[in-house]
Amino acid sequence: MFASSLSKPRTPLALYALTAGAFGIGTTEFVIMGLLLQVAADLHVSIAAAGLLITGYALGVFVGAPLLTAATSRLHRKTALVALMLIFTVGNLASALAPNYTVLMIARVITSLAHGTFFGVGAVVATGLVAEDRKASAISIMFTGLTVATLLGVPAGAWLGHAYGWRATFWAVTAIGVVATAIIALLVPSDRSDTAPVLFLEELRGIAKLQVLLGLLMTVLGFAGVFTVFTYIQAILTGVTGFADSSVSPILLVFGGGLVVGNLLGGRLADRKLTPTLLGSLIALAIVLGAMTFALHSKPAMIVFTGLLGIAAFATVAPLQLRVLQKAAASGQSLASSFNIAAFNLGNAIGAWLGGVVITHGPGMTAVTWVAALVTISGLMVALVSVRLDSVRRVESRTSAVCASA
Repeated sequence: MFASSLSKPRTPLALYALTAGAFGIGTTEFVIMGLLLQVAADLHVSIAAAGLLITGYALGVFVGAPLLTAATSRLHRKTALVALMLIFTVGNLASALAPNYTVLMIARVITSLAHGTFFGVGAVVATGLVAEDRKASAISIMFTGLTVATLLGVPAGAWLGHAYGWRATFWAVTAIGVVATAIIALLVPSDRSDTAPVLFLEELRGIAKLQVLLGLLMTVLGFAGVFTVFTYIQAILTGVTGFADSSVSPILLVFGGGLVVGNLLGGRLADRKLTPTLLGSLIALAIVLGAMTFALHSKPAMIVFTGLLGIAAFATVAPLQLRVLQKAAASGQSLASSFNIAAFNLGNAIGAWLGGVVITHGPGMTAVTWVAALVTISGLMVALVSVRLDSVRRVESRTSAVCASA
């Protein structure tokens, strides 16, 4: 560990350095959503083609998490974090300077490669900065950077792009990357336990466990439910509930506020009791998604449920991440953590695809919410199986101990 748990402050400055990096990465991931029209017009491509910049980034995160973890497996974790932030910064600089659509797509993919591994390695580092009973809260504090990016960074980046052109936004995010890199280099301590960096093959062996794989699967399914709805939230709010287009942004601020609350709440509860928080957050998410079906035609109710969706969605993040970390062997924690970030993004992609199928091929947009609830319930079922296996293993261990004593 980084230091004795007795000497660890409740919230060290190094943890806020990781939060700064998470804020920059979260901003660059989502800000393009508010700049599609400008990018399409400036680079002379269709809006659909501009939308592929979002898809390309998501796929880059999914592929980049294991690849960059392998590439940095021989580095100390602090060194890896600084290197990842440099990749992030260079990618955004290339985006700001991109002369055409192809170069911008390549730059976005390069930027995305650092995403999964940064959050994966960063989660391991964050848990090492605090005492044992604060690990989940440490993860949630780091992920607060991502939620604040959704709440504040993305609207600010969109405003900057509208006022000064979309390239100005990427110049601003590049500056954030420079600052975050410097803060991480200054504040994050060197991991003295990494006297011999773990080899990638050893990390693979460290995550080759059924419980780790079940943890990854519950992450994919849980977040697939979220993005089955959230991907199409604008269409639902305007086409079903009847809100004007101008009302969507304020309602999404409610969602962003819910993300911040749910993220911190999930971390604090998981520190107290991880398994009940894991199951409870998935149950709450399924209930919110299912109950939203009955609120679709009520404007006040949909505002409330949009906020509740944000709370329930990110209340699952810290317990899901900590569950995978705990089930992986010590040698495989960085890789397991990075794979779980990739699992979140795979869930996003699956949810977006599934919601599109429901809308396009039936039963229609009003069915998206209950279909999403069923997807999250399937993740809950996986979690119950995983917890049941824990119980069986504990009983077997006690039985073996009694037999040995006899």
